[in-house]
Amino acid sequence: MIPQPWMYDVTVVLTSLLVYPSGLKVYGQEKVPRTGRVIVAGNHVGNMDPFVITIAAKRRLRFMAKKELFGNPLFKWYMLNVGNIPVDRQSKNDISSIRTCIKALEEEEGLGIFPQGTRGGSQVMGGVSLIALKAKAPIVPVYVQKKGKWIVRFGDPIEPQGTVPELTHKFTEALENLKQL
Repeated sequence: MIPQPWMYDVTVVLTSLLVYPSGLKVYGQEKVPRTGRVIVAGNHVGNMDPFVITIAAKRRLRFMAKKELFGNPLFKWYMLNVGNIPVDRQSKNDISSIRTCIKALEEEEGLGIFPQGTRGGSQVMGGVSLIALKAKAPIVPVYVQKKGKWIVRFGDPIEPQGTVPELTHKFTEALENLKQL
């Protein structure tokens, strides 16, 4: 299913009504390229993270989302229409999701990933690095926290170079540095 831009835009407007009253402070938004392939990857603290990151980035992003969210036919229709990509977190190598992500990036789209695999996860998985290297897409690290208001920090883009473990290590360090700010 081809994502529907109007549906994405409506979602951003509606979720903004939830995010802005709480407050939103964004640092480094200029580090997210306006156009072209990019992966925005960060920590995952809550269900609102994709919306908060999208609003803060001011850039259309297609997020990887656990396949369980696509179980209900109506929600599946919504998720696909806003451009989300289902991923099987139980599979070590969900090749279909990886191919879909690479194709989206090759079409110069933006991709959102939570490389820790789950809300509150502590270990960064190598999938973000694999996708970045295959698609030749920079990774912009992002750290989200909710302290009364939403705080979003974007880091410097990380070029897709080296091996999967090397790039994963670079990304993990960048995310940890953003957490310390």
